[in-house]
Amino acid sequence: MEPASATPTTTAPATANGNDPGPGRGFESLDTETRVESLPVTGELPQWLTGSLLRTGPAKWEVGEQRMNHWFDGFAMLHSFAIADGRVSYANKFLQTKAYRAARETGEIRYSEFATDPCRSLFGRVFSLFNPKISDNANVNLTRLGERFVSMTETPIPVQFDAETLDTVGVAYDTPGLLTTAHPHLERADGGMLNYAAKVGPRNSYRFFHVAPDATKPEILATLPVSRPAYMHSFGLTERHFVLAEFPFVVNPIKIPLSGRPYIENYEWKPELGTRITLVDRETGAKTGPFETDACFGFHHVNSYEDEDGTVVADICVFEDATIIEDLYLDRLRGGKPLPQPEVRRFRIDPATGSVAHERLTDVGFELPRINYGRCNERPYRYVWGVADGDTGWLERIVRADLADGTTTEWSEPGQYPGEPVFVARPGAEDEDDGVLLSVVLDSRKGNSHMLVLDARDLTELARAEAPHHIPFGFHGQFARV
Repeated sequence: MEPASATPTTTAPATANGNDPGPGRGFESLDTETRVESLPVTGELPQWLTGSLLRTGPAKWEVGEQRMNHWFDGFAMLHSFAIADGRVSYANKFLQTKAYRAARETGEIRYSEFATDPCRSLFGRVFSLFNPKISDNANVNLTRLGERFVSMTETPIPVQFDAETLDTVGVAYDTPGLLTTAHPHLERADGGMLNYAAKVGPRNSYRFFHVAPDATKPEILATLPVSRPAYMHSFGLTERHFVLAEFPFVVNPIKIPLSGRPYIENYEWKPELGTRITLVDRETGAKTGPFETDACFGFHHVNSYEDEDGTVVADICVFEDATIIEDLYLDRLRGGKPLPQPEVRRFRIDPATGSVAHERLTDVGFELPRINYGRCNERPYRYVWGVADGDTGWLERIVRADLADGTTTEWSEPGQYPGEPVFVARPGAEDEDDGVLLSVVLDSRKGNSHMLVLDARDLTELARAEAPHHIPFGFHGQFARV
């Protein structure tokens, strides 16, 4: 692996605007780890805003002469913007996983990632079925579990880290399956975590589980048998139910080690299966459904809740099919291929009749959705924030949607490419949208990134804090109050 001072070799995407070099720098590797005590800040940070915006995401796609294939494959890097007394400090550090350390020590990609598989021989693939080298490259999301901070991906090895130093601590807890999600939910009753995992083997099953704030062993709450597990990046939660949306992008797990293809390329799009939504009772584990509706594909549930008449509402960002995964291969992203537009779709499930109706919630489609989780997760809500594409085909706008009247408000600026907008409620706030949004934005003209602070109500800019370098495009993070 190259030393920290090496210059990454990447190809910038094409751009439709000759004055804007485009989002290409967001897919350039970042080798430098740094700590800056005080970033340049323009504007004024709210006095009540104290804590840290913590993020994980892919930051390096090259090892020696080898190149990873997909945006989701890059080695995880942690980023921290710590806010106090109107000032912002910044630090970044690679997550010291087995996969990263092996690459650094050998100069080779040693672990299979989402769409990159270094195991070339048939013998190696068959052997890996019985002695799998599962990657712990936790580059998708992070969460707080009691006093612990955990970085996560879709493999069953969540990695604990120190939120102040960004040092890697070790495996946080056991996961009861081989495939899981990096989008757990808070268990309000005890401050623990609820998540899903797929156990694969001779008998495949979906498992919902709970991890207490200080526990390392999960409690399995429900088990559902399945012959061909669907790819699921997240799931829904109401006050009574887990909401399991199975999109028709499925896999026969036993074929993976024999196929000669990376993990995700073993999944097949089967639209004839339709989308199946199952409700699982959080207390008893009993299932209702599945209820079938039109074929579609999605990464992110926005929110779910139950109406007074018993109807279950599940809001999901969806695409027509699963080709979005192919569009996120690095050669396509760096070639400037436009991304397909998602739709924010509301599914209404009537358990009494077995019917599923759906409607489009907003005229503007967006991804990486965030809500006021502390107040609204599992419950009726009104506002959602996300990011939408623009002229370059990449994500260029932050969007606020009012689901009560269907209106949207947008923030955008030439040459600015925002990431997920994290909502932070003002202490003591009475209104659902009283707070700020924090987004890490790539400034393609300056060549670096900054933390942008917007008023969550009208998306007016309050402040920005400039990082000393570009931050590669990542996925998710959390704000931790101190």
